[in-house]
Amino acid sequence: MRTAAAHLAVKSTIVAGTAAIAALFLGAGAAQAAPAEGTIAGANAAGAITGSYIVTLKDGVNGKALAARYGGTVDTELTTGFTAKLSEAAAKRLAADPTVAGVEQDRKVALAEGTQSAAEWGLDRLDQPALPLSGAYTYPNTAANVTAYILDTGVRLTHGEFAGRATSGYDFVDKDADAGDCQGHGTHVAGTIGGKTYGVAKAANLVSVRVLGCDGSGSYSGIIAGVDWVTKNAAKPAVVNMSLGGTTSAALDAAVKKSIAAGVTYAVAAGNENKDACNVSPARTAEAITVGATDSKDARASFSNYGACLDIFAPGVGILSSTKNSNTSTGKMSGTSMATPHVAGAIALYLSANPAATPAQVREAFVGGAVANKVTDPKGSANKLLNIGFIGGAPAPTTPAPTTPAPAPTTPTTPAPAACTTTNSYARPVADKTTIESKLTVACTGTASATSTVAVKLTHADRGDIALTLVAPDGTTYPLRKAVTGDNVANLSATYTVNLSAEARAGVWKLQVSDAYTGDTGTLNSWTLTL
Repeated sequence: MRTAAAHLAVKSTIVAGTAAIAALFLGAGAAQAAPAEGTIAGANAAGAITGSYIVTLKDGVNGKALAARYGGTVDTELTTGFTAKLSEAAAKRLAADPTVAGVEQDRKVALAEGTQSAAEWGLDRLDQPALPLSGAYTYPNTAANVTAYILDTGVRLTHGEFAGRATSGYDFVDKDADAGDCQGHGTHVAGTIGGKTYGVAKAANLVSVRVLGCDGSGSYSGIIAGVDWVTKNAAKPAVVNMSLGGTTSAALDAAVKKSIAAGVTYAVAAGNENKDACNVSPARTAEAITVGATDSKDARASFSNYGACLDIFAPGVGILSSTKNSNTSTGKMSGTSMATPHVAGAIALYLSANPAATPAQVREAFVGGAVANKVTDPKGSANKLLNIGFIGGAPAPTTPAPTTPAPAPTTPTTPAPAACTTTNSYARPVADKTTIESKLTVACTGTASATSTVAVKLTHADRGDIALTLVAPDGTTYPLRKAVTGDNVANLSATYTVNLSAEARAGVWKLQVSDAYTGDTGTLNSWTLTL
């Protein structure tokens, strides 16, 4: 009589399948088990060198003998192992050898500052002022000294694109320290910021702060908690990417403003509803850099939000980047969520070269350095397209300046031109939900100053309704102020500093005054331009 255990063993053999039955009854000719195979790190990754592998050994192992056992030859002996020429099959068998700590496919390495050939179109568009695309992406540095925080669905930290630079901050969905990605959105965003192939800033440190769940949604409380965590823990210089948003939330806006005031620059998505971004949080936050999306023809994406609260456009249609499916998987996505990490990555490049820059200085640099009037159908937005051409190279040296005075110049210097100031005091009414233009004709010759100013005096029941844009004689636009809900203070009297060094002084300058919300009207009393 069979025992219960024997009965289960027989039953298990019966259901094992035809392959197992064949192996039992073929007799002496039965096939042997296939050799064990291990995992090749970085297999077929970008820049992989076919047939070349880096082998890390455990202590006390003879590398040459081991390589020969698997049909390979040692190229170079290393302190931790060796490099060898092997077939892929042999490399996999070698990786399973118990004396081997790991096998990695050899790959090409680019210079830290250089040009990426065959770049994806979104990267390709960043380094040139106009179409057609050149087919390459030239970047000034790799932002290795900058940390980018991704507030999103999490990040697949082990993805090969991140080369060990991605770490967990905190998971505010599951309330633990593992901010991995079960949705995919955050991994794609992180790849555009700092992936080695698809990233703008190819060596930036990436920190995942998970605030959205596996379904791509989250709570404002969770997002605010994530923002506050960054405020307390940011390793500066730092940039935050928020490719998320929803209906207006004063609490979320306040948290973002507080974080920016603490010295962290934020890039936030305008939203994908083809509506006014001033009705979206955190997109409406004036201190943040709000990003709309363009396609490969420099047209505003049909889904992209727009309006006075939008600061800059960036590529956001058909963007290829890393995905969560595996450590090598990639995919294309579209949205202002994809445009925003282009800006965040560019900010990382800028902060690498200018680590002491404040968020306000970063915002001014990008708005001022963007390419003007390239976006078709901006729909009332600032017509500014992201460009990195103005960014310097490696970080500035930290060596203190000499304490002894420099010798006096031996040749006379040319004095700076005298300031050129012009005022328009003709009062203009500003009706509800309209935009007016006030003009100034400047006769001064020469080039405008990098510290030009625009002084505006305006009567209005709610200054938060007002957005201001300066238009140069050549049509270049310089946003001065975004409309901000909740700024319920009467009247506006302010002076804005603008870098106009690329502009000639002479010509007709315009001030555009927009009333973004219903309910109040006002009057532009005067404005003064000092060049």
